[in-house]
Amino acid sequence: MSEPLGIALVGCGTVGGGVARLLLEHPERLAARAGRPLVLRRVVVRDLGKERVSCLPRSLLTTSLDEVLTDPTIHVVAELVGGVDWARRAVLAILRAGKDVVTANKALLATHGSEVFEVARRHGRAVAFEASVAGGIPIIAALTQGLAANQILMLQGILNGTCNFILTNMTEGGLSYADALREAQERGYAEADPTLDVNGTDAAHKLAILSQIAYGVALPPEKISRRGIDAVEAADIRFARELGYVIKLLAEAFQGSDGLALHVSPVLLRQTTPLAQVRGAYNAIHVVGDAVGDTFYYGLGAGRMPTASAVTADLIDLAVGRAQRTFQTLRLWTADGGRVKLMSPEAVRTRFYLRLLVEDRPGVLSEVARVLADHQISIASVIQHEAPDEVEGMRVQLVIMTHTAPTGAFRSATEDLDRLSCLAGPCVYYPVGD
Repeated sequence: MSEPLGIALVGCGTVGGGVARLLLEHPERLAARAGRPLVLRRVVVRDLGKERVSCLPRSLLTTSLDEVLTDPTIHVVAELVGGVDWARRAVLAILRAGKDVVTANKALLATHGSEVFEVARRHGRAVAFEASVAGGIPIIAALTQGLAANQILMLQGILNGTCNFILTNMTEGGLSYADALREAQERGYAEADPTLDVNGTDAAHKLAILSQIAYGVALPPEKISRRGIDAVEAADIRFARELGYVIKLLAEAFQGSDGLALHVSPVLLRQTTPLAQVRGAYNAIHVVGDAVGDTFYYGLGAGRMPTASAVTADLIDLAVGRAQRTFQTLRLWTADGGRVKLMSPEAVRTRFYLRLLVEDRPGVLSEVARVLADHQISIASVIQHEAPDEVEGMRVQLVIMTHTAPTGAFRSATEDLDRLSCLAGPCVYYPVGD
């Protein structure tokens, strides 16, 4: 058998502990798949006194990254600490020391991918990052290898398990957003500060990575149109169900004649579609290629062992030599990339769900319809439940489904609607994924 592949882990939390378990508990299985032993030589941690997975010998632990950088028996380092600033400095130092990198850090790649990959190429190293987007789902391998013959026409992904868990509980359990978030935190699906998950930032980071692979676009995540689920109300969940839809947080990219459109947003999906049926903390990605047509990828997008599975698969690919060849061939995040024309978010055409809280009096619907007509927005259907007869001055929910319209025109219409005296609050709206 060939020379062992020496491995170091930087970080031994949830994911790092899972990778250590796989390396230490299944050496024969991994060696058979890699054609050489995978040997864990060092684990860099902040606190030597913290309890780790029981299979990890304390002799492997260190607080010094320099020990890894200067050890010639370590060939690849898995960066599993998260965050951006320290992780960026560590990854660049590892590459400059002549070692390959495996990372699950989507924020690092989405914000500093160009720099990381340029340093890797300059030093003849490779960066593998299967675990950065969808945990245990091998979507990076699918796009770079299995679908390599295709022009990707569309990507639609449920890429954040925290949000999907919350929306599932709101839909199936009738919970409010606050109660569903609290349950997600109690079960370990949401952080104490869930902001980056629920406001769509995490999904935008992952979409930025997928868009680089599929389209060669190096777009900063802050340039991706983004809305989170933190404003989704139980009323919207109920009305969506009444209309035959569910609400999911989608990260979407699609290539049209006018360019590439990217966005992250809650979207109404028909209940019968595969993405609509993804429940709990699971992730899924729908990919359409010009040759293959529709493909669908489903699995756990986070968690110790699903993510560790993807990290360890990258280690095997590096041991075999596949990852190095793929890295050099794809030339991701290069200076000559990003030539795809981007479509303005305002130009994207879609249907919309629109909910208004209005006075229950004659003429309100005609006022609303007139504003929509002024912006060339056509109404497809309307829901307005009766108010109790005995209540005077009752306000009621008015729900409208539109036909396809430019996003910019629709948003202008909502600004005018918000100025109507018959409305008791701002418009609530979401795109419809038909």
